[in-house]
Amino acid sequence: MLVGFRVENFRSLKAEQVFSLVASKDKTLEETHTVSTGLKAAPRLLRSAVIYGANGSGKSNLIKAIQCMQQIIVHSARRPSSYQTFRVQPFRIDAETVSAPTRFEMTFIIDSVRYQYSFSLNADRILSEDLLVYKTSKPQLWYDRRYDSITKKYSYHFGSGLKGRRHVWEEVTRPDALLLSTAVQLNSEALSPIYNWFANNLVIINEYQPLNIQYTLAQLEARERYKDILDFLASADISVSDIELKKKKTKGTTITVDTTSRTADNNEDEMEVAEILLLHEADTHKLHLALQDESTGTRNLLFLSGPLLSIIDLAQTLLIDEMGSSLHPLLLQEIVRLFHHRRSSAPCAQLIFTTHDTSLLGTPNLFRRDQIWLVEKHRSQASDLVSLSEFSPRKGEALERGYLTGRYGGIPFLRHQLRSND
Repeated sequence: MLVGFRVENFRSLKAEQVFSLVASKDKTLEETHTVSTGLKAAPRLLRSAVIYGANGSGKSNLIKAIQCMQQIIVHSARRPSSYQTFRVQPFRIDAETVSAPTRFEMTFIIDSVRYQYSFSLNADRILSEDLLVYKTSKPQLWYDRRYDSITKKYSYHFGSGLKGRRHVWEEVTRPDALLLSTAVQLNSEALSPIYNWFANNLVIINEYQPLNIQYTLAQLEARERYKDILDFLASADISVSDIELKKKKTKGTTITVDTTSRTADNNEDEMEVAEILLLHEADTHKLHLALQDESTGTRNLLFLSGPLLSIIDLAQTLLIDEMGSSLHPLLLQEIVRLFHHRRSSAPCAQLIFTTHDTSLLGTPNLFRRDQIWLVEKHRSQASDLVSLSEFSPRKGEALERGYLTGRYGGIPFLRHQLRSND
């Protein structure tokens, strides 16, 4: 499970920003909205968190920062050595931060063991990398890697807790690759669970990785979650009584490339595709509607249903940017409740999302105060991330009204506000 994330000098996140899913000592909604870890340092974790902010405030950059960290871990050892540029984007409206390192740190729990993994980098190389493991309350340093800009060499320190061919990992790890990724490519048993957590546990949906129907479609075709998907749509008050997959043939183009002659042939072939039909019933009338005839909200909910149900079953962490897009607020509430009311002990699934839908703040018992985060961009164009808990709102306080009136920040600073302050 995700415990917390730190990022520094990434896009608009100039100063270090800290995002935490460690629950406060508040007992409100503790049984449904938090989960016990059995660990002293983080006894309970939040099952969900929502992030608010004005357009362009930088709230999406928090999701992108986690995504960037994930992609570097997954792909750095696989990249060809001739490709020496990381696609990190430091804060560019400052002469010092343009050339300064970007730093990521993730804290998470696997099988009741807490891990803290971090690295810093610039466009050319990894500058530092370290891994702390908390099998007890006292951390074990598994390894530490540092680049010396004067000697142009790396120094490594390995702790006794990390077993394996450490000297080999040190020798073959490229400047533009992480030791974690390299060691796992060389079959490190000790580091594989950490790599797999990043590769498989974090599920991100945003503009770079949009929602795709293929996952839900495959589940419907295999009849694996047919009833679960129908029940999910019904719980969201979508009047669909059946889902049918109708195979039809259509013309498509295949491209064959001859690498020797460097020529390409386009061939028109018949291919079989699946058409989704949703059955609606009203009294004695039945109507099949093709997916393209459904509302955008219904389509998005159907596309989301397959991944969502699997994520909950597999206890993964889902991060969605702009989850409220084309979904009714009641549907958003139902999705959040799926994560809150799933009766399970640790580990359990977690949901983190950004939205503009302030009605969620006014929904009774939907969120604890420590689940709500705000992002505000200052005149310097740097973004700050803050938990609503830091404003100490009273229990029962009208959070939606407080947010919209600017008490907590994170809202657009409009021109009429400027004029009214003159």
